[in-house]
Amino acid sequence: MHFKTKDMKPIYILLVALLLTGNLSSCKKALDKAPIGLITSNQDETDPKLGTVTSSVTASYKLLSSTLNIIGQWGWDDGTVLRNDFILQDIASGDMQKKWNPDGDQAWMDEFSKFSFTASNGGFNGQWSYDYEGISRCNRSIKYLTDQTVLDKIGIDNTLKNRLLGEVYFLRAFYYFDLVNNFGDVPLLLKPLKDFNDAYNVAKRSPKAEIWAQINSDLALAKPLLPATKYADNTDKWRVSKGAVIALQAKVALYNQKWTDVLTAVSELEGLNFYHLNANYFDSFSVAKEFNEQEVIFAYDHRSAETPANGNGICALAGWGFIAPTNNFITAFEPGDPRLGYTVDVAGQNVYKIFGALNSSNKGNEDSPSNKIYIRWADVLLWKAEALLETGAYAPAINLINSIRSRARNSVAADGNLPPAGTLPDRNVASSDKNQIKDWLVKERRVELGFECQRFNDLKRWGMAKDFLRSLGTNFQDRNYLYPIPQGEVDKSGGTITQNPGY
Repeated sequence: MHFKTKDMKPIYILLVALLLTGNLSSCKKALDKAPIGLITSNQDETDPKLGTVTSSVTASYKLLSSTLNIIGQWGWDDGTVLRNDFILQDIASGDMQKKWNPDGDQAWMDEFSKFSFTASNGGFNGQWSYDYEGISRCNRSIKYLTDQTVLDKIGIDNTLKNRLLGEVYFLRAFYYFDLVNNFGDVPLLLKPLKDFNDAYNVAKRSPKAEIWAQINSDLALAKPLLPATKYADNTDKWRVSKGAVIALQAKVALYNQKWTDVLTAVSELEGLNFYHLNANYFDSFSVAKEFNEQEVIFAYDHRSAETPANGNGICALAGWGFIAPTNNFITAFEPGDPRLGYTVDVAGQNVYKIFGALNSSNKGNEDSPSNKIYIRWADVLLWKAEALLETGAYAPAINLINSIRSRARNSVAADGNLPPAGTLPDRNVASSDKNQIKDWLVKERRVELGFECQRFNDLKRWGMAKDFLRSLGTNFQDRNYLYPIPQGEVDKSGGTITQNPGY
């Protein structure tokens, strides 16, 4: 073990049957405590204060962070050291490998690059735990903010109440979006769990159609509650905004192939006139430009020197040689494309996009202030291009792809030089070959959004994952279009939580 490991404490989440994560051998010890998500009267309900309510909303964001040990202490085996998006998305997609110099450290991560995992792999438990802990916190906040007795008691301003409620509706939708794409049918929890009977009652999977319906419902509730401004709060610019809600509505429509709805939502987002492509590609990722650029729509705001810690822990892993590109990812970039150098410095083994700076100052720094970007304008424009393509509007789709390429070739590269003339030429706007245009779109999304935890979901929703990943020599099977439910959850539910087929 190269990354220091401490004695692992029991990890508790809100969910299923005993609702306890970790190894079965820890169950007896774990039963001495209530899962996170069980709200008892002596904790919060009898005498909530305004600070209790506002801090509960802020805490609901925390499970989107890359901060180390949010819900455990060095729980490598159960995948809870930090949020695992980069493993389940970038490593699984063939873009990223675990380390620059692969070794036996954290071998469970390597199983994602080979598709040799079982349902007991800790990566699934970690992602499940983070998302359901986030949902648990959202449910707690929603309960406060929809209970008129509580609202009257704490004397909260109505505008503030609405904004906070809009934030947690969005966050709950966001966590469920991740769960349904990773696991398919999942338990649907819409209120805090009060006791173990509540826990047993929700120990079952709801059809994914119900999960998607709930995501849409939460976003519809969130949208009118948030102000029609770029930032919902000019002091805390990292908070969920109306633009973030509309963007997620567009993404939900995209993942369900509702192309007209995608175009409607993106058109509404364009009408706000809040977001534009930054002049330089790296501005979206630079710590120095955070909240002073035009492209980022939703990101987790990591900050240094806070208690409790709020830094970007992925940077710490990089100091131990983790987070490296595959050769296949590197060769996906056209000659001279500056986005490669901004994403990874191959010679220096630096991942600039994650570090938030064009140097190694944050390499190994678990308290790095570099943000985790979830939605940005370039991504949205490529959603629109895809919807236009699928509705037969080929030329407008190509024009959007070309706008992304134009910004890239006009970005001063990481070495301070402009790309050479002829770099990233425009795609032929006169093309009427849908398959060719789709190929351009697929390639553009990969290089534009590399290492942003988008690629594996893209491959799955396009139906391309099996062919592409098998071409890389992986053991991808049809069952892998969904990840397995964490085996510990299946076991502890006594079978009321069923496993995905093939696992």
